[in-house]
Amino acid sequence: MKNFFDKKINTVLSIALVLISVLIVVQSVFAGGMFSAGETADEAVAVNANVNPRYAELIDGKSDKEIVLATTEPAEPETTKAAQKKTQETTAKATKPKKTTKTSTAQTTTQEETVAFATAIPPAVPADYNAQWNAGYLVAIDNPDTTYKCGQVTLSDYDRDLLERLCMGEFGSGGFVGAALIAQAVKNAMCFDGYTSVQSIIDGCHYTGRTDVGTNEACKQAVRYIFDENHDAVQHRIMYMYNPLLVQSAFHESQNYILTYEDVRFFDRWGY
Repeated sequence: MKNFFDKKINTVLSIALVLISVLIVVQSVFAGGMFSAGETADEAVAVNANVNPRYAELIDGKSDKEIVLATTEPAEPETTKAAQKKTQETTAKATKPKKTTKTSTAQTTTQEETVAFATAIPPAVPADYNAQWNAGYLVAIDNPDTTYKCGQVTLSDYDRDLLERLCMGEFGSGGFVGAALIAQAVKNAMCFDGYTSVQSIIDGCHYTGRTDVGTNEACKQAVRYIFDENHDAVQHRIMYMYNPLLVQSAFHESQNYILTYEDVRFFDRWGY
């Protein structure tokens, strides 16, 4: 009888040990942040040390709680705006558009088996993040261009609506900062390549993000910040972007690498 009870006790102790081990593993996983489905947009931005810690103050003086970074609204119904003439009023210098390729973050096919990632060329003097933040840039970069300047562009109602949708389709998951980076790339195409409408940029630069699924408040805020208030997300021209998790691109990696935000890599081209 004693041997029977000893065997039962050993079995119970073994089961208890296994349960305790499982609980310890689960607790470690949660403590380590592996389960981040409940992470808020504010927390996600805070993790990125390059993001301006005062970004909320830069957007119409709103508080952190008033800044919408990633909340998607339902798709909007088609309106008569879709039938408006696609015109663009801009004060930027008009030049003949240059041929550009493979700009979109929304590619879905693999082009190369292996592509080496480009790295930013470090400046002679280490970058001053605070100087970039104080100047109103949303993301500080290691290779800022202190000579960078883009003229202000005035959007028509049609182009504003289309750009807000494009920001959502291209990088809606990036919240306010991601949308601002897309909006800056569009503004740079107008300033430096002479495009006069958002649609011409979509066609000429081969953006493939959907524009028929509506937008959200974060994208609207980003467009206002970049165009109406004439700010920039980074202190550098950005002309190309792509997501290497969706497509590999030797073309992009041969360009002037500027930064990565979340999974999207942004580039300038070499020269003018």
